[in-house]
Amino acid sequence: MRVTPKQLSGACAALSDALRFEHPADGVLSAYFREQKVLGARDRAFIAETVYAVLRRKRSLSRVIGVPVTPRRLILAQLVRHAGLSQRALEGLLETGEADWLARLKSEPEPELTLAEQADLPDWLVDMLTPHMSGEKLLELARSLNTGAPLDLRVNPLKASRDAVLEQLKADGYEAEAGRISPLSIRLRSKPALTRYTLYQQGQIEVQDEGSQLLAYLVAPKRGEMVVDFCAGAGGKTLLLGALMRSTGRLYAFDVSEKRLARLRPRVARAGLSNVHPVCISSENDVRVKRLAGKIDRVLVDAPCSGLGTLRRNPDLKWRQTAEGVAELVRKQQDILSGAARLVKPGGRLVYATCSILPQENEDVVAAFLAAHEDFSQIPATRVLGQQQITLDTGDALRLSPQQHDTDGFYAVVLERRK
Repeated sequence: MRVTPKQLSGACAALSDALRFEHPADGVLSAYFREQKVLGARDRAFIAETVYAVLRRKRSLSRVIGVPVTPRRLILAQLVRHAGLSQRALEGLLETGEADWLARLKSEPEPELTLAEQADLPDWLVDMLTPHMSGEKLLELARSLNTGAPLDLRVNPLKASRDAVLEQLKADGYEAEAGRISPLSIRLRSKPALTRYTLYQQGQIEVQDEGSQLLAYLVAPKRGEMVVDFCAGAGGKTLLLGALMRSTGRLYAFDVSEKRLARLRPRVARAGLSNVHPVCISSENDVRVKRLAGKIDRVLVDAPCSGLGTLRRNPDLKWRQTAEGVAELVRKQQDILSGAARLVKPGGRLVYATCSILPQENEDVVAAFLAAHEDFSQIPATRVLGQQQITLDTGDALRLSPQQHDTDGFYAVVLERRK
């Protein structure tokens, strides 16, 4: 493979924007591609893949490069050391002195790296994780988080069966296989754009990580129940909850962002759901929340979190997040969980979930909640999933990780209010 001048300059420009860490990397790339309309599909793929690869390895690459660390040097080092490109593939693109520098870079032995540099993680994050796992386990986790994520689909059971969708995907030339964990999951080998694909437009499929799909099965809503998705966002989990309810009962989608809820409405229509009621709230103490106190059968709190379990998809998060930011999120999580708990009626269920790998956002939040709410107790997640023929032994809490389950990192617990 030869790199073109357009590809190299484009990757440098896009990476420069991404390294400001003012916006998520996917948004930075989308904005860059909108401006650069002359770029072809191969150019865009090269630029996106290279930028994400550098963001994953920024810590170790910076150590190897030495001073100065520039977007261009980061990209060249990534291409030569990790993407396996020869200098011949970069012929005609290198500036004065870069050929000798790359030759030394390729031939010199690896410098001695700290644990954080080996893991390509910031020091504060390694400091938070090391009390809970060995260095070997941390590196294993980090390596899995530093690889790209596959593309998972979720079948809409109101409109199709997984077998029928698999058959159609294969007939249309997609390499697809059934997911290992979720009964509705399909994994694609490639990452095609699906928004114009017939099955997507008909509401038969949605894009959703296989691990994320299990959260709705922990809620396990029944037909005719009153259910709340407390932090609904754009509604991926809301759609599955509604489908599991067979579009009966009443499903409230709460969120503090009207923009996110606006994106949910067309998805609800496409999914064929009539039981979803999006509600924009100001906070967990909104009067519209208080009116439902003690009336709800099941509540899902997919809490705002650091998102560090999604680093396969969002590698820039580890550089944009801070220890202070995590502490602020923990306070928010505690407030939201307590506020959502007021909705649950006696005998009802409350599911707390994050896409974080940090105990501070997971076990610690739940322990503090249970200590302050003696009317709630924890139900083993393994038992709840087993009741729905999902065989996955994760113990009392659901813990998913890329190295064990090939999903994003998730944590979830099932809590029940005593009658």
